[in-house]
Amino acid sequence: MRRLLTENIGLKITAILIALFLWYFVTSRGQSEMSVEVPIEFRNIPAGLGIASSSSKLAVVNIRGQERLMKNIKPSSIRVMVDLGKAKKGDGIFYISKDEIRLPYAMTVTTVSPSSFKVRMDETATKTVPVTPLITGIPEKGYAVKTVDVEPRNIVVQGLKSDVRKITGLKTEALDITGLYESISQNLDIETAGTNVTPEIAAVKVKVVITGRKK
Repeated sequence: MRRLLTENIGLKITAILIALFLWYFVTSRGQSEMSVEVPIEFRNIPAGLGIASSSSKLAVVNIRGQERLMKNIKPSSIRVMVDLGKAKKGDGIFYISKDEIRLPYAMTVTTVSPSSFKVRMDETATKTVPVTPLITGIPEKGYAVKTVDVEPRNIVVQGLKSDVRKITGLKTEALDITGLYESISQNLDIETAGTNVTPEIAAVKVKVVITGRKK
């Protein structure tokens, strides 16, 4: 048996190498690579903390796969996730692992850039602030606005402590009452543009009571 294994050992090694080469040649045919820029997603953010800043918000992922499949790939089908489960207040260095990159079937990651980046974490806070309805225009001639009510009058906002501290109140989207001669009640979205806080509810109910002279 030993003689069979060692006999013509050179030819057998050559045959194995040829077989490996042929396998690689066959499996690599039709393969291609491409680079995709993908937003970095953060998960497992510790309670009471939020992301104040990040040195990178996008990652360039180089992927490899069958050419026929790569032609139809979309950036939205690739997800780059970073686990912040061990994050603490202040600056920290976090790494992008290939294992945390989700790809379509039969594709692999060759490289990712950056492989690491800095994230600054800060404490979060909540605060109750008043909501002011934004009313534009004027009613029909001979009519006037009697009252403007909003429900609820106050809402809770959440965000980084430094951002929440700056908020003294929020407004609703505009409600145009131009030409109206009767009262109106409508749900209006809360405007948060220019802020970094999130309200606990997205909209409030606004009622505008319009009165006029009886004919």
